[in-house]
Amino acid sequence: MEIINGNTILLREIVEEDWINIHAYASQSIVSRFQAWGPNTEEDTMNFVNQIHIDSNDHPRTRYVFAIVEKESNRMIGSCELNIRDITNRAGEVAYILHPDYWGKGYATEAAQLLINIGFMEFNLHRIFASCDTRNIGSAKVLEKTGMTLEGRMREDLIIKDGWRDSFLYSILEHEWKA
Repeated sequence: MEIINGNTILLREIVEEDWINIHAYASQSIVSRFQAWGPNTEEDTMNFVNQIHIDSNDHPRTRYVFAIVEKESNRMIGSCELNIRDITNRAGEVAYILHPDYWGKGYATEAAQLLINIGFMEFNLHRIFASCDTRNIGSAKVLEKTGMTLEGRMREDLIIKDGWRDSFLYSILEHEWKA
């Protein structure tokens, strides 16, 4: 995919050299607090980037991972992805992660919105969803700002470092996005 331009960020596909910038945030415990992974070792981060490249060669391709680049500084500040979860039923999932220095500045919301736009415009999806730890208030706010609807709480759906995690499930349908 080509570069996707937003107002304050652009999205571009991850390249091998990005592992250093990814590691700058993926190695921090605060970033992976609500995740099953991390904090990453350098090897973990390199393996993550290698897996992205392996997945990008799948046919049909269902995983699109992008670097989030702040336009003003031209600095990679995070990553985001769109996963086609069900081709037949046209369902996709979005996810995002940012370096903590860039939290609370609207970048995650803009990245998620760009992914949603791509999902509906480029991939003709019908439904796009995302989940977040119920304790992750910042991420829940991001999903609400994109126009997603809270569908409910998935109980103990993911094992993370401090035990089972409950997740909020959000979604947006194509006709809601068009409106």
